[in-house]
Amino acid sequence: MKLKKVGSAFLATMLTCSLTVTPVFADEVDDLKDQKEQAQSEMNSLQSQLNTLMDKISELESDLIETGEEIAKTEEDLKAAEEDQEQQYEAMKLRIKYMYEEGSGSATIEKVFTSGDMSSMLSQAEYSQQVHTYDREKLDEYIATTKKIEELKSSLEEKQDNLEATQVEFEAQQSELNTTISEKSEEISNLDGMIQEAARKAAEEAARKKAEEEAKRKQEEERASQETAQDNGGNTGGTSTPAAEEDYEEPSGGGSDNGGNSNGGSGGSSEPSYSESTGNAIVDRAYSCLGAAYVWGACSPGAFDCSGLVSYCLTGSYSRIGTSSTFLSWPRVSNPQPGDVCAGVGHCGIYIGNGQMIHAATEGVGVIIGPVQSGMVYVRQ
Repeated sequence: MKLKKVGSAFLATMLTCSLTVTPVFADEVDDLKDQKEQAQSEMNSLQSQLNTLMDKISELESDLIETGEEIAKTEEDLKAAEEDQEQQYEAMKLRIKYMYEEGSGSATIEKVFTSGDMSSMLSQAEYSQQVHTYDREKLDEYIATTKKIEELKSSLEEKQDNLEATQVEFEAQQSELNTTISEKSEEISNLDGMIQEAARKAAEEAARKKAEEEAKRKQEEERASQETAQDNGGNTGGTSTPAAEEDYEEPSGGGSDNGGNSNGGSGGSSEPSYSESTGNAIVDRAYSCLGAAYVWGACSPGAFDCSGLVSYCLTGSYSRIGTSSTFLSWPRVSNPQPGDVCAGVGHCGIYIGNGQMIHAATEGVGVIIGPVQSGMVYVRQ
C-alpha cells in the first residue's frame, strides 16, 4: 500500500508540473496579441492621418488650379490696361504737339482773350481747364488701375508660391506616412507569424504533456493493480505486460492561417471595356502636346497643368473635366492599355504603354514623357 501511495504522489507531481509549463506559452501568445493590437491601433491612426492629408492635397490642387486661372485673368486685365495706356499716351502726344505748335500756354491764353465777348471767353477758359483736368484724371486713373492690377498679380503669385510650397510639404508628409505605414504593416505581419508560432508550440506542448500524462496514468494504474493483487496474495498466473505507451502523433504545426492571403480583389467586378481606336486617339493628342508649358489652371493650346492635359487628351477640347481626385474615383483597371489615365494624389497623366506616361510634369519642365510614378493607379472612363 505504501508503494501505491508513492505512485499516486508521483502522478500528482507530474500533473502539477505540466500545468506550470503550458501557461508560459499562453502568456507569450497573449503578450504578442497585445503587441499586435497596439501596432494595429497605431497603423489605423497613421492611415487616418494619411487619408486626411490626401484630402488636403486634393483641395490644394483645386486651389492651385483656381489661382492659376485668376493669374491668367489678371494678366489679361493688365494687358488691356497697357493698351489703354498706349492709346491715351498717343492722344496726349497729339495734344502736346498741337499746343507746342500753337505756342503752348500762350496760344491757350490768346484763344481765351480773342474769343469775343465775356461769355465766350469764359467758355473757352473753362474748356481749356476741362481738357487739362481730363488728361490729369485719365493719367491718375491709369496709374491707379495699373498699380491695382500689378498688386493683385503680385498677391496671386505670392499665394501660388505659398500653395506650391505647401504642396511640397504635404507630399513629403505623405511619403513619410506611407513609409511608416509600410513599416508598421510589416511589424504586424511579423507579430502574426510570432503569434502563430507561439500558438503552435503551445499546442504541441499541450499535446505532448497530455500524451505523457495519459501514458503515466496507465502505468500507475497497472502498477497499482499489480500491487493490490500481491497484497491479496493472489496468483494471477503471470504478470501481465504493461500496456505500451500509445503512439504520439506530432501535430502538423501548420497552425491556423490567420494571416490570410488578402488579395485585395474586388470579388470579380468587371472592368470598363477598352476601345483601341479611342485609346490611340487619346495617345495621339497627348503626343501632340509634348513640349507645351506647365501653367497652373491652364487647359489651352501650348499650356496645361496635369489635369488640364488629361482633360484635353480625353475630350479633344480645351475644357477641364476634373482634377486628379476626379480621375482617382474612376473605375480602376488591372491590365492598363494606351490611353488609360495614370492617377495619383495630386498628379495624373496619360498612359502610353511600357510603363511610360505623358504628363504635364511641373513648372519649368512642361509636358514630357516619363515613367509612371510610384503609387499611381490606372483608371478608365
